[in-house]
Amino acid sequence: MASLKESLFFLVLFLLLRLSIQETHHHHFHRTISFPLTTASFSPKLELFSSSLAAVAKTPATRQPPFYYNYHNSFRYSMALIVSLPIGTPPQTQKMVLDTGSQLSWIQCHGRTKQRLPPASAFIPSLSSSFSVLPCTHPICKPRVPDFTLPTTCDQNRLCHYSYFYADGTLAEGNLVKEKITFSPSRVTPPLILGCATDSGEAEGILGMNVGRLSFASQAKVPRFSYCVPVKSQGQSNATGTFYLGPNPYSRSFRHITLLTFPNSQRMPNLDPFAYTVNLTGIRFGRQKLNIPPSVFRPNGGGSGQTMIDSGTQYTFLVDDAYTKIRQQVMRLAGWKLKKNYVFAGALDMCFDGKPNEIGRLIGQIGFQFENGVEIVIDKERNLEHVGEGVHCIGIGRSESLGIASNIIGNFHQQNLWVEFDLINRRVGLARTNCTT
Repeated sequence: MASLKESLFFLVLFLLLRLSIQETHHHHFHRTISFPLTTASFSPKLELFSSSLAAVAKTPATRQPPFYYNYHNSFRYSMALIVSLPIGTPPQTQKMVLDTGSQLSWIQCHGRTKQRLPPASAFIPSLSSSFSVLPCTHPICKPRVPDFTLPTTCDQNRLCHYSYFYADGTLAEGNLVKEKITFSPSRVTPPLILGCATDSGEAEGILGMNVGRLSFASQAKVPRFSYCVPVKSQGQSNATGTFYLGPNPYSRSFRHITLLTFPNSQRMPNLDPFAYTVNLTGIRFGRQKLNIPPSVFRPNGGGSGQTMIDSGTQYTFLVDDAYTKIRQQVMRLAGWKLKKNYVFAGALDMCFDGKPNEIGRLIGQIGFQFENGVEIVIDKERNLEHVGEGVHCIGIGRSESLGIASNIIGNFHQQNLWVEFDLINRRVGLARTNCTT
């Protein structure tokens, strides 16, 4: 009898150990899959990938980044970061502005008719086998979706139509569609929701990279992305920078600042909850930190004062309490050289006619200060932007000129800097470098 009990005991123990081994292997498999740029053979199993991502999200101790994205390319930098992405099947190269301040990605779409040939850069839907339109019955095509601030209507063809205004007054409108991005024959995203713009007035589309659920970064489950904005020489209209989707080989040199997040219960009228919001603690000129209360850089009860890093805005814009202190400091340092009654593009009013090197030395180094001693440092040689006809301006404007109540660190102050958005760990990595390729 004892022998029988011992046999049963070892049998049960064996089965438990076997089950435990199977479970361990199963969870490891799901952690390593996450969501890649899916290969054709995996595409029927997207539900499995989505569910395994959900399982990973509930287990903080195993937050393994999905390193299946390993894409890098160059981009053209003028006033914006213009990337080229292969969209559709077969892919058509589309130029898009990399915009960390936007959710909706959209491309320029044109029909192909005998009477009207589309521009060479336009996307032609009829040439892509993976292109599809969103009907009015799609859940996205509703007047109000809680985390998608995009006005949609039903057009005469019963298709989902959108109209989108940006802070600078730019209008983009068209139909919402689904399309794949083909990075290589074996690396293809599932169909993503994009805008198919028919009348935007712009030469390029937008690659929306904020944390909203319908941005490219969110839909394609990009774990991290980074870019390096080059410095343009005077008289140079374009320069070439570098863009990574996935791991960056230089990431060991990055210093990190934490992204601030806002749950639904904290939504405020002037707050953009999907922006990359950071904790700016101060601004210095040379060694002198300006007397600006840190609260000026944080959202108040109505959301005003939020500080965001935005690749889609050219210059830096600050709320009045910060901007006034900066202008007072500039007037003390170089006020007698200021170009009087001059405002560039309705936004920059700290402009000069004199020699930029001399004025730069007077103003000195500018530093945007963050937590843990992290800084974005603008050397005296780069604190002025040539805006034409011998005029140079400090690339800082008043937020009020854009009609907003936020602080925005634009791409002008991200030059010669690696900027990495780590969506897994909710942080931004920064490192000074030479971004000219």
